[in-house]
Amino acid sequence: MQIDFHHGVTYVVARLAGMKHDDAKIIAHCAQYVDDATNHGHVRFDNGATYSRIATAHKMLDYSNFSELANHKAWVPFHFLPGNNLKKADEENVSDRFIRRLICKPGSYVAHDMVNDCITDRKRPYSLHRLGITMHVYIDTWAHYGFCGTTHPINRATKIKVLDHNGSNIDEKKITERIKGFFKGIFDNAASDFVDDVQPLGHGAVLSYPDQPYLKWSYINGLGEEIVRDNPSDFIHAIKAMHAAIVRYQAGNINEVVEPIGDDDMEKIKYMITNLNDDDGEKRHKQWLKAIADGEFSFGKQNIEYVAKGEGSWKHIATGTKERIDAKGAIFEYKDSFLTSDWKMFHDAAQAHRFNILHNILPRYGICVG
Repeated sequence: MQIDFHHGVTYVVARLAGMKHDDAKIIAHCAQYVDDATNHGHVRFDNGATYSRIATAHKMLDYSNFSELANHKAWVPFHFLPGNNLKKADEENVSDRFIRRLICKPGSYVAHDMVNDCITDRKRPYSLHRLGITMHVYIDTWAHYGFCGTTHPINRATKIKVLDHNGSNIDEKKITERIKGFFKGIFDNAASDFVDDVQPLGHGAVLSYPDQPYLKWSYINGLGEEIVRDNPSDFIHAIKAMHAAIVRYQAGNINEVVEPIGDDDMEKIKYMITNLNDDDGEKRHKQWLKAIADGEFSFGKQNIEYVAKGEGSWKHIATGTKERIDAKGAIFEYKDSFLTSDWKMFHDAAQAHRFNILHNILPRYGICVG
């Protein structure tokens, strides 16, 4: 999913789940920042203090995409949570091909374990930040299902069919040209030989089709199976699941009975998901922020914004830097407020989340990718 959903929709759902504005802002910011935290390594301060942050995503231009280890550390725990073929941890699974167990599945038992662990560990200083990260991964199981977070032919997609905004099929030749143009624009001639290796990583072969809320499309996967996707329906299911998870987080009870989102709010959400059909997620995001500012939801008018990097960003507030990428050997002024800053809390939460997924949850299902 893109910024319109991870930030705008997550804020709306958090408010509708009863979250206060300030808490909902943190959850929504973290949900989106998972896609934007592409720097990793030590941050060094002028008093000798250091802090080690992790990347929760990689840019397409970052050739660490070709590294299996990088795939496992970023794509698996943060974007393509293995679904274990929708089987429970104690169910017999030895006959399944391992790759099928790595495929993302909507609302899997693995995903429920992830959400429940986040809820039961909610007393941590970074618990809201972890909830935002968890919601990013949770709802991505609906957007990214059928794909896995490692390089494998199962992620290949052929015979892609996409319905346009009027419900008509877009010419397959145009789709193929768009895909070729996408990769040509990213990789120079020296790297062109690697394109076939990149396409099987996640849903690279189908571009952003899985992440566009309004889209209906289909393709043939790497196993020769036809996959039909209805993003509007899938995204509504994801919204309902996210709403229930946030309500239960607030109650501190994984079994809390949840009242559904009110009819008027749900109708507004459905309308926007279906009718905001610009290919650019940033433009759709602005429309969600406008609807929030105009008071089109039951929680009333509220102005929110999202700054990923640079001036006004969480990192700027925490470390004083306005740079999008740290200069080699950069030293930052240390302030006591760094320890409780949202930027540090996000990275604390990200490390806790990744460790729990790779070393606690997935091993319960016999999955080792750590």
